[in-house]
Amino acid sequence: LSINQNNDPSRLYKEVWIGLGGTHSAVYATEVSLEEYLAYTTEETEKMEVMQLASELDGNVELAIKRIAQQRRENANLPVR
Repeated sequence: LSINQNNDPSRLYKEVWIGLGGTHSAVYATEVSLEEYLAYTTEETEKMEVMQLASELDGNVELAIKRIAQQRRENANLPVR
């Protein structure tokens, strides 16, 4: 298993571990949208950014995620999906 190793910082993905009957297992990198990445991130600074903006938006986490994603795309000239 190589969880969180050889990560390409230019790609957004989550790693998924799949085990079959205790005899076979594998870790797969699944690419996700920026919004999905922000919704499930385990990076403390990213979680805090989302929660801080959500608190300013009366607790609306979904809107906070959308705004952060839009801002990051604009700053990086990424395509809007």
